[in-house]
Order: sequence, then C-alpha cells, then structure tokens
Amino acid sequence: MLAWRIDPAAIVVAAVLTSTYVRAVRRSAHSGTHIGAARRAGFLLLGVGTFVVTTCSPVGVLADELFWARCLQVVLLLMVVPFGLAMGRPLTALREGSGTGGRSRIDRLLTHGFVRISVHPATTSVLMIGTPWLFFLTPWSHVVLVDAAADFGTSLVFVTVGFLYFYARLQADPVPRRYSQLISLLITIAEMLGDGVLGIVLWLGPLLPAVDYLGSLRTWGPTPVTDQIVGAGVFWILGDILGVPFLLALLRAFRLDEKAASDLIDAELDEAEERPTRPGDAKSTVVTGEDPHASAGALWWAADPQLHERFRREPPGR
Repeated sequence: MLAWRIDPAAIVVAAVLTSTYVRAVRRSAHSGTHIGAARRAGFLLLGVGTFVVTTCSPVGVLADELFWARCLQVVLLLMVVPFGLAMGRPLTALREGSGTGGRSRIDRLLTHGFVRISVHPATTSVLMIGTPWLFFLTPWSHVVLVDAAADFGTSLVFVTVGFLYFYARLQADPVPRRYSQLISLLITIAEMLGDGVLGIVLWLGPLLPAVDYLGSLRTWGPTPVTDQIVGAGVFWILGDILGVPFLLALLRAFRLDEKAASDLIDAELDEAEERPTRPGDAKSTVVTGEDPHASAGALWWAADPQLHERFRREPPGR
C-alpha cells in the first residue's frame, strides 16, 4: 500500500520536460540570458520532481483507493507542480535558446488571438476554479478510477490548467500582455477565499458516487463518509496553505514593479529638471498636450506631458 510504483507514461513526460528544459537553459546561457539556480531548482525539483511523486509514490497508489489521497494528488498537480514549472521561466529559456528564427516564431505565437484569450487572467482564473468543480461533482472523478489512460490524462489536464494560471499571473516569462501585479494580487486573495466553497460542498454535501465506489472496493480504512470529509479538509486547508508561497511571490513581483515604475518616474523628473538649465534648452522646450496655458516658462513639471496632464488646473469659470 505504501510502496512506490513505476508509471511509464509519467517517467517519459518527466524525462522529456527535464531534457528539454536543461537543453534550453544551456542554449539561452550561451546567448546571454541566465536562468538563476533557484529558478532551475524550482522547475526540476518542485515541478518535475513533484509530478513524479504524485504519480509514482504512495500518493498515486492511494489515490486509487482513498478519496482523501485523490484530493491530495489534485492539489499537488494543480498548484505545486505548475507553480514550480512556471517559476523556472521555461518559455524564456526556450525562446532565448532557439535562435533568431525560434524567437520570432514564439513572439508570433504570443500574438495569436487564441493564445491571448487562453492566457488572459479571466480565462485562467475560470479554468483554475472550475476544473476541480467539474472533476469532483461530475462522473469525471469516477472515470479516472476505472480507466488508467483517463487517470493519467487528467493529471496532465490539471498540470496544464495550473501552468497557464501561474504563467499568466507570475509573468516571469514573456506574455502577450502584461497586467499590473496589483490586479493579480487582488484576484488571488479573492480566489483563496472562494476556493473554500468547494471544500464546504464536499464536506457537507451528499456522498459522491466515486467515494462510495472506492469504499466498496476495500475492507480497510475510513468509512466513505469519513473519507470524503477528510478529503474535503485536505483540498480546502492544504490548498490555502500552498497558496501562500504564490501570494508571497506576487507580493515580491508587485514590489519590484512598483520600484521600477518609481525609478522611471524619478528619472523622467530629473531629466525634466535638468533640461531648462542647458544652453538653449529653454527656448527649444516643446510642451505637448491640449492645454494652451502651459509654456516653457511655467513650472518645471509642466514640461512633462504625463505630469502636466495630471496636475494641470482648469481655468476659472469652467
């Protein structure tokens, strides 16, 4: 029961991911793009390593016998594995290690309409929240118990959905469109609060057919009702706990974005202050915008289009 098993399909997927990523990282390093050791470890250990654990370790074995083990497997495949893969910046490594032609193809792919819709924050959020509901509350959860191919395919579905979600939110790789990390932060907090609804449904709801089926196959372990209650707790509580590192990563990305924006504004303000002190600059200063009252002799910030538009005053009488 606690023994490991060899899942050939999982081993092949893990080997392909590892070899492709390592080769891409080496090629990208030759082109001048270095992927940090922590990110490489995240991809290989947290991503690929956890994928092997969830499919070949006792977690994968017990998932065919206990509902709470299946819930644990779902959480790992949906949150831990894809988070590690996304932290490794695989698209950056692949893009920079593919040469000029490969970079152009990847850039064109990112501008495709289907890709833009697929990795939009709204799309990935719906997939991330909706997929577990479909899995647990439809016959899907029973199919994986009687069909090995469907079981492994479902594992790939969870990893794919999770990767799209973390790829769009972390934005560590090139994305079709960058969104403010503040938006991702607020959405993630709301999702962490909303994810508990499914846990409550599993806890207080009727016995699922898949749980009843598992209980009929064994003469040991908890009763089906207890098994479902424990599974609901695993999915709910563990899911929230594992969401904390992602939230911390978003906070760090938000701070970095704010610092970069602040540095950019400071540089623009410094340039605006220095511009009139140079010989001949005062006469050549051009003020853009629709406000006819701004001129080169106005306050220094009036020469900056963005700041002038933000701080301009409306004429009296309007």
